[in-house]
Amino acid sequence: MEQNMMDTIARISGVNLRRCMRCGKCTASCPAFDEMEYHPHQFVSMVENGRIDELLASQGIYTCLSCFACVERCPRNVEPAKLIEAVRLAVIRKQGENHLHAEQIPAMLDDELPQQAIVSAFRKYKR
Repeated sequence: MEQNMMDTIARISGVNLRRCMRCGKCTASCPAFDEMEYHPHQFVSMVENGRIDELLASQGIYTCLSCFACVERCPRNVEPAKLIEAVRLAVIRKQGENHLHAEQIPAMLDDELPQQAIVSAFRKYKR
């Protein structure tokens, strides 16, 4: 299953894991560095080395601010933030395969919620 999960995360993120040279520039630019259990360059390495279960159980995936500072600083365009987002999505998908069904949406509607957010959530969680 590990290889399947590695492939899924790499596919979702679109990140070429082999491009990372572990220079640490992404980690050095991360504003949440002190709060993260694993740092951006470590996320890349862990996915590449099949340490997926550790990442799926990590609270560090929610500490990432998705500010994309790591993406801006990477000299090889690895985009660790996209990888972290893909791991978050993998966790969501793994939680009992909790797909969102169209008939569940009316109960979740809020007058203050923009329609674009509803459509985006449906697309994100229906698979």
